[in-house]
Amino acid sequence: MKKELTRPCAALGLLFAALAALRGYTLPGGVLSQMFLPVCLLALGALALFLLHRAGYGRDTLLTMLLPIGLALFLRAFLFSYASLDYQDFLSHWVEHFRQNGGFAALKDPVGNYNVPYLYLLALISYLPLPDLYLIKLFSVLFDVLLAWGGLRLVRGLTKRPKAPLICFSALLLLPTIVLNGACWGQCDAVWGALCLHALACALEEKPKSSLALLALAFSFKLQAIFIIPLWCALWFTGRVKFRHLFVFPGTFVLTMAPALLAGKPVRDILSVYLDQASSSVGWQTINYNSPSMFTLIPYRAELGAGAAKTGILLAFLFMLAVLALLFWKRKEADNAALLLAGAALSLGIPFFLPYMHERYFFLGGVLLVVWACVTPAHAPAAAAAELASLGGYHAYLMTRYVMVLSLFGFTWTQLGEGLLMLAALAAAVYALWRILTGN
Repeated sequence: MKKELTRPCAALGLLFAALAALRGYTLPGGVLSQMFLPVCLLALGALALFLLHRAGYGRDTLLTMLLPIGLALFLRAFLFSYASLDYQDFLSHWVEHFRQNGGFAALKDPVGNYNVPYLYLLALISYLPLPDLYLIKLFSVLFDVLLAWGGLRLVRGLTKRPKAPLICFSALLLLPTIVLNGACWGQCDAVWGALCLHALACALEEKPKSSLALLALAFSFKLQAIFIIPLWCALWFTGRVKFRHLFVFPGTFVLTMAPALLAGKPVRDILSVYLDQASSSVGWQTINYNSPSMFTLIPYRAELGAGAAKTGILLAFLFMLAVLALLFWKRKEADNAALLLAGAALSLGIPFFLPYMHERYFFLGGVLLVVWACVTPAHAPAAAAAELASLGGYHAYLMTRYVMVLSLFGFTWTQLGEGLLMLAALAAAVYALWRILTGN
């Protein structure tokens, strides 16, 4: 970092952090909340600096990084008071159920449609005399920071360019979808996304047991981690993971269930939660939920046959097999960069073809493309395309209207642009993977 930029960046960063703390102080919620929120926001900024320090960065770099860190806090603080429909209709009621039924003792009840690790958080929140909305969002923002750290770890292992890891750390803190996902929407995609990044980083750093444990934690939080789980097949046949290490995954998953089982929750209720999520999506009268999937390429309200969903599932499965077959065929050439790109391709391609996808399901794929763009800046357009495509879906949900509705040839498309952008990002990732593996 240029030394002449250090002081101005530090000053601006401290100003943004101060404004974030001031915003936290002015949010409604009572005296305790006014004291708690500013402290938590500043603590998250301190955590970000600590992680950079732990990664070996010196004083001047840390002072310069105050700017993106302070700006990230500022943006999130001004979104904290927004209560999304998901919070109003679901999360707030789940916390209230725990509050009215003994907190952790209510884990035995059939409350919520999230898996038990997230329910532990909601049960804990039910004991605290602070607004549920802020606590839920603070948990997600904590993982925003850990997600940025995971991106830094991956980039450091793939390039010798000294600024690239810091660019990735800053980009992930400020990426619009990440800012909106937790601080505005109150969703927790940063949780499983961060765990997946660190799982991949551990695998590439030859820490297979930690890798499988983190991957299992990611899956225990959200089913969407399944999009990248096939990559661990490639990590196995390329020698990064041994077969005996794979047993860490089910062992860790079972451990996440233990508190709920001790509270009296039936095993069947825990194991069926993901099947219930899938069946509830199928039950609605739409094949797509604002996601930039291949179904956005079909005109709005076009009549699809009963086989459309099955075709999408088949295409997603064939795409996964094709990526794994390519990696197996070229397993000697499958270096760490190829495996990162394969993870991005799987995390984009599988939800692109699957039916009943939501707007947030490209979260991890978009993050991995940003990581790849920081390693190879020529691929920044692909990362930008994926981000814009996902933002279109976010806009449709949060603003209850589509960005641009097109009428062509007597048909109407609500998200054609988003679908084409995601297709372009996916094609770019697959093409780059092919070039790395084949040397063409």
